[in-house]
Amino acid sequence: MDYGLLVMGAPYSQPAPHSALRFAHAVLARGHRLVGVFFYHDGVHNASMLMTPPQDELNLRDAWKALHKEHDVALDVCIAAALRRGVISQSEASRHGHDAFNLEAPFELTGLGQLLTLQQRCDRLITFAS
Repeated sequence: MDYGLLVMGAPYSQPAPHSALRFAHAVLARGHRLVGVFFYHDGVHNASMLMTPPQDELNLRDAWKALHKEHDVALDVCIAAALRRGVISQSEASRHGHDAFNLEAPFELTGLGQLLTLQQRCDRLITFAS
């Protein structure tokens, strides 16, 4: 079965991102396929490379990157929600006249159309929200 995840919760302030990550690993361990993850609303903060949790805590951004590297899972971030919350790629920073950025590959800024495409490509789209 093909799964997609919609993550709407902020890291470290809501359980949604951690639950989504655990669910992703469980799905893959059972032989299913994870087509992609779409970060929306406060979930876009999972992509910020400025996140610096204590060393004894799971770094959620690094965990999502590892999931991408090990299983080729797309990590799409809603561009409208991200820009509104200060999560910005290098190209968008240039476009908007900012000196800094905090989002880089494998996370990719995309529109809501990508969420619809993800929904069409999977058998189940599971939402993780607060």
